[in-house]
Amino acid sequence: MFATAFIPEGTIVYIKDSLEIEVSPEEYLKHSKEVQEQIEKYSYIDEKGYRIISWDFAKYVNHCCNCNTISTGYGFEIAIRDIYPGEQITDEYGIFNLENPIKLLCNESICRKEVKPEDFDLYYPVWDEKIKQALSKFFYVDQPLQGFIDTGTHKQLMDYFQDSQKYKSVYTLRNKELVEVPNNLKKSKIIKSNGHLTNDLEMTE
Repeated sequence: MFATAFIPEGTIVYIKDSLEIEVSPEEYLKHSKEVQEQIEKYSYIDEKGYRIISWDFAKYVNHCCNCNTISTGYGFEIAIRDIYPGEQITDEYGIFNLENPIKLLCNESICRKEVKPEDFDLYYPVWDEKIKQALSKFFYVDQPLQGFIDTGTHKQLMDYFQDSQKYKSVYTLRNKELVEVPNNLKKSKIIKSNGHLTNDLEMTE
């Protein structure tokens, strides 16, 4: 999916709303293999273990390890840098509670090569910093989708703007029952080199 207009950093680009299709783990198992394959293709798994199928174009957004939009702990996705007309809108699939790795095809030397279930645990501190930076622009850009934010989420967001200690991490989206992360996978693997995070890699599927 490609942008048709300029989307500045800090713009909400997607909100999980009541029109989304939610498929519980029990419902998923009742479907045929063919239907399950389609659900897998167009859904992500939320913190409750439900597969969420977007009713809009969000389900067509591809992964990029250097994505220009990202999910937040507030139930919406936000542009984490300026997006220009004609640029592909990309997302971070590592937040989608993957059950299995996804191989990536890329010519970039910094490609992660695959998106893994444990990526959520490894990279969420990096993603949180990007989200906080984008949220700092929230009131300085137009927010056409702001009216779709529910009352509870709006309060949480305002609480954060008044007190940064009340930030709601993207890690709240983690379905902790889905994947058991090996003990040898530590956040310490996220290292800095020349002021840049070396595992903040780039890849468009």
